[in-house]
Amino acid sequence: MQLSRRQLLIAVALGAVVVALGVRYLVLAQAPDAGATQRLVLTPLPAADAGGEPSPSPSASVVVYVCGAVRAPGVVCLPAGARVADALELAGGATARADLTALNLAARLSDGQQVLVPARVAGGAAAAAAAAPAAAAGAAPAAGGALVNINTATLEELDSLQGIGPVTAQKIIDYRTANGPFGSIEEIKNVPGIGEAKFAAIKDAITV
Repeated sequence: MQLSRRQLLIAVALGAVVVALGVRYLVLAQAPDAGATQRLVLTPLPAADAGGEPSPSPSASVVVYVCGAVRAPGVVCLPAGARVADALELAGGATARADLTALNLAARLSDGQQVLVPARVAGGAAAAAAAAPAAAAGAAPAAGGALVNINTATLEELDSLQGIGPVTAQKIIDYRTANGPFGSIEEIKNVPGIGEAKFAAIKDAITV
């Protein structure tokens, strides 16, 4: 039996519809579920500082200032975890006048620290004790008494000098911290607030 032209067109159209439905079914079967949860993996970035730059790793060294009774006072750089004894070695070692019993040679160093090596006071502890009353009264030590070493003296020791108050004593400490130990007692006149008159009043009570 032969089909008419109209019947052939209807059959072709039906076939096209069936093929289209089949293709759509295959596409939907392979597509991911629209409701499925997708994971987003984030890679952590290095921590940034206030300026937006990645923070640097911890410092592996420390810088300290070694002064006082050492052969080569100055700024030295050592590995992190170094001890006071290591800093003294880099500064040429202690001088013969150094009083190492006043230092903890095994102490760990911290960045920016000042390591001040004191010198032994002439006459020993007995002479220092004998000079204490005169220093407390604001007078220069008697002959043979202990002199105040302006390179190692504390603020209280400098304050005990005649005419030197706590403000000027701090200026002396700031000066030697910035410029290194005094080379002579006359160099103390470079400290602001110490003129000829004040130097004349303390020159017999100080030493370097």
